[in-house]
Amino acid sequence: MDRDLKTTNTIIAITAANGEATAEKSTVNVSKAGVNAGAARPPIARREPVEMVLHDDRRVDHYAWLRNKESAEVIDYLKAENAYADAVLLPTEGLQEELYQEMLGRIQQTDLSVPYRLRGYSYFTRTEEGKQYPVRCRRRDVEGAPEELLLDLNALAEGHSFLGLGSFEVSDDNDLLAYSTDTTGFRQYTLQVKKLSSGEVLPERFERVTSVAWAADNRTLFFTEEDDTTKRSYRLYRQVLGSGEAPILLYEEKDERFRIGVERTRSGSFLVSTSASHTTSEVRFLSAKYAGGNFSLIAPREDSHEYYVDHHPGDGNSSDGGVFYIRTNSGGRTFRLMEVSTKEPARELWREVIPNRADVMLAGADTFENHLVLFEREGGLPYLRVVNLENIGDEDGSRHRDLLDDSHRIEFTEPAYNASLGTNPEFVTDFVRFQYESFVTPRSVFDYNVRTRERVLLKQQPVLGEYDARRYATERLHATAADGTQIPISVVYRRDTFANEPRWPEDRNTGAPLLLYGYGSYGISVPVTFSSNRLSLLDRGIVFAIAHIRGGGELGKPWHDAGRMRQKMNTFTDFISAAEFLIAQRYTAPEKLIIEGGSAGGLLIGAVVNLRPYLFHAAISHVPFVDVLNTMLDASLPLTVGEYEEWGNPQVAEDYWVMKSYCPYTNVTRCAYPAMLVKTGLNDSQVMYWEPAKYVAKLRAMKTDTNPLLFKVNMGAGHGGASGRYDYLREVALDYAFVLTQSGIRE
Repeated sequence: MDRDLKTTNTIIAITAANGEATAEKSTVNVSKAGVNAGAARPPIARREPVEMVLHDDRRVDHYAWLRNKESAEVIDYLKAENAYADAVLLPTEGLQEELYQEMLGRIQQTDLSVPYRLRGYSYFTRTEEGKQYPVRCRRRDVEGAPEELLLDLNALAEGHSFLGLGSFEVSDDNDLLAYSTDTTGFRQYTLQVKKLSSGEVLPERFERVTSVAWAADNRTLFFTEEDDTTKRSYRLYRQVLGSGEAPILLYEEKDERFRIGVERTRSGSFLVSTSASHTTSEVRFLSAKYAGGNFSLIAPREDSHEYYVDHHPGDGNSSDGGVFYIRTNSGGRTFRLMEVSTKEPARELWREVIPNRADVMLAGADTFENHLVLFEREGGLPYLRVVNLENIGDEDGSRHRDLLDDSHRIEFTEPAYNASLGTNPEFVTDFVRFQYESFVTPRSVFDYNVRTRERVLLKQQPVLGEYDARRYATERLHATAADGTQIPISVVYRRDTFANEPRWPEDRNTGAPLLLYGYGSYGISVPVTFSSNRLSLLDRGIVFAIAHIRGGGELGKPWHDAGRMRQKMNTFTDFISAAEFLIAQRYTAPEKLIIEGGSAGGLLIGAVVNLRPYLFHAAISHVPFVDVLNTMLDASLPLTVGEYEEWGNPQVAEDYWVMKSYCPYTNVTRCAYPAMLVKTGLNDSQVMYWEPAKYVAKLRAMKTDTNPLLFKVNMGAGHGGASGRYDYLREVALDYAFVLTQSGIRE
């Protein structure tokens, strides 16, 4: 068959009466030019039953054949879905263009990032109007120094529809740049080394590289490599550049639950290799000065024990090597901080310096010469705490037991916000760079003086046009789950969205169109971030909200635990509780409520529309993990084995039945579903394209409504969608056009 969008595709018709395939074949022209929204008919995938029996449970998968990416029939089916979606969305093309130009008009297209300093240079990125990708540059920290071009990502992207930059590490002598790129969207990176003084790219080239670190000799690279099937990062190598020898394998991780990475400590003294699963970790270290040595183990892995390491040189006496600071959950799920001599790091010698606090998640600890910066989460909000290290010794030479005695938090005042460390590569500094933003405050980069506690705003994300934060209101709400748990919800809207200033629910009359976003997996927190793109929704009367549901990390590791494995159903019922609360408080109504999620958040969307299809008017699902049972039963797929600790192992009967209870693909039933836009990338390595493809095919056969079901496949990208900034805006414009038209707003 001809594979362009003008192909005439053969499909199997599904009878509306019982959803069963008939032998009758029908032909549908899917050319965008030849159809319009009223005449377009969706492609109906043929059914080819594959039977599976496990734990005495029989399942039949009619769309397993869509897994064959090399099949012309599969590719033609995906193209037909794209053509059908384009046909249905044809009347919105004007709105999409309007949204695109509107969003583009808020962006300062030619711009510079805030430079960060490292070893006498300032590093920064530069964007230029009309170019999809940034340019990586630097200049010496001397007056009048010229700009040095390090990487032009636009040039690297030539001939490719996608480009992703992975590692970007400069050697200690500032002359060698180790960088990795992906040109497919499959997140498979190729490592190369560029000599910056000459511009020469060295002949060494390494495939499937996941992390990189330099030794102190400016010629030895350490890198980790993923396997070629499951994409598990499992091998650590050493390579001496210019030696003509093959990389030396230093360590291979045999346990399929674990992945490894390598990095250099901020102090520059050590290389650290961490091997971690979702629940357990162990760390090895090597002096950066002795690149030919062997890595030493700090503490052997123990089930459910996670620990992570950073280095501090102590008083600068190179003979003692200083201490490792160790963030560990050994004393509680919310972690504590320990220290131990680098000379004898055995676990029995670890000393507690910050105790476990049940209500405060110690999510990170970064070490500098005279201070630590702790990343904490409390009450669902992020905090940055500065710990003074200059006076931690007592007169008798012992150390204070609790470093919190001389610490303070950086103050933030908005009810919902996001704060995080910025780029801080230098070890010797009195400044901490951090980023702050909220729904109404654009991303802002600050330098914070840890001695004077003064902060200096270096740059705030420009928003061109007439943006005025005072036009918008942001709130922090809490819904009550069925078991009494309080579920945080972050909300933003334009103040004139409701007829009156909404002091009480009745002031909001019958509510407004509302887009509710959720994720709720892997202990990942959904940050409250600013988006100039989102203004195109808010200014048209759309309310935006995030439900911070269990399974995420907003309230620390216990919040994650309460929404994973056999507790996973809490994630979905929490989201439903949040939706019902917003309806009860008259922020919206079921006929005005649109929901959105991606990846594991796409699982969320699929699960809740099965559980409560009439609660939502429309749904957007990006790269959705919807074929949970079949994927988790296939150990050859990327992520599967490692994620037994997140979802369970369906070979275990109890895990199987829990997973079956919420698996979106398994639980599609004959009922009316909301209008739906489902999106994926053909080269997705995280959630294979066939999961949403099978899901959409089954929905078409089963759903009883006439609501639109649209499936968009990016044939040249992966899990993150388009990589170019203009291409990405086009994708957002399409999503927003769907949201607005489903809300009855067409301009």
